[in-house]
Amino acid sequence: MSLFGAMLAGALLSSIAAGPQAKDVAAPEHRFALTGEPRSPKLFAAGIISGPASDASPAFTPDGSTVFFTRSNSSHHVILVSHKTGTTWSKPDVAPFSGVWRDLEPAMAPDGSYLIFSSNRPAGEGRIALDGAWGGKAYPASGGNLWRVNRQGGGWGKPVRLPDTINRTANVFSPSIAANGDLYFMQPDTAGSFHIFRATYRDGTYEAPVKVALGDANTQEVDPAVAPDESFIVYSSMHPQLHDKQRLHIAFRRGGGWSDPIDLGDVVNENGSNIEARLGADHRTLYFSTNTVPPALPAPTPEQTAYALQEMQLWANDNENIWYVPLEPWLDSHSDRK
Repeated sequence: MSLFGAMLAGALLSSIAAGPQAKDVAAPEHRFALTGEPRSPKLFAAGIISGPASDASPAFTPDGSTVFFTRSNSSHHVILVSHKTGTTWSKPDVAPFSGVWRDLEPAMAPDGSYLIFSSNRPAGEGRIALDGAWGGKAYPASGGNLWRVNRQGGGWGKPVRLPDTINRTANVFSPSIAANGDLYFMQPDTAGSFHIFRATYRDGTYEAPVKVALGDANTQEVDPAVAPDESFIVYSSMHPQLHDKQRLHIAFRRGGGWSDPIDLGDVVNENGSNIEARLGADHRTLYFSTNTVPPALPAPTPEQTAYALQEMQLWANDNENIWYVPLEPWLDSHSDRK
């Protein structure tokens, strides 16, 4: 898990009907008939936003013209901002509220009026960064609390720490915001496995967070991306005891709970990290990060080698990059089943 491929292949699909075919995507937890075929993810803004560092967690303004995201290495985590003109994204700048502390994982309110992000910045007036601790290990200066920053005219205000109802520990990460203000985020249990929690927002305050019932007793769930109306949630899951890879899943609202999680299949889940799920401005496009790189060619030509070197310098160096893929096959299939 990160606090936070090209050539994605190996579709886990089988044909179950003649003519216009439905697809059946096999998953560890569930089999779900799709009325359309999943598409292979595409790299997001190669060399500009998806660059040689680790890039993750894009948060878009409602019109899709501005994106905040995390850029990091093992020493630094900074929230950057980029603006789109036509189809081109600008060179990212440090967000006005970031650049001093270990800031990461911005989440945009659906109406664009505020952002929530995780940071190790001190809770009080002191100058000591928060330490993290989970799974019996200490992570100096790598803790996290959630902070809110409001939109003010054409800029942004001063970040304000969310109340202790949310920040009960120094290990709170990966927020996602529903249209009614309900807040989803992740934090570890006593054994060190992360899970997703939801805090209802009512009358201007957060109620006590409740663990979201996803997966089973042996799974870890991280990085929620909830639809504005909370009709579905995308997240990453794994079985820590099996030392398997994170895989992206989707679950749909069912009464007061959630459906069985649906694995997004091998077309989306490559052999990389598959983390930091986020929804685009249309709320139907999934953005996520993976460290997948293009596969090696058995006997590349000089031109192919030169191109591979160019990709390495731009993005393909085993760090996290941001990819995107439409969610229509799952969303439309679920709508057809209602």
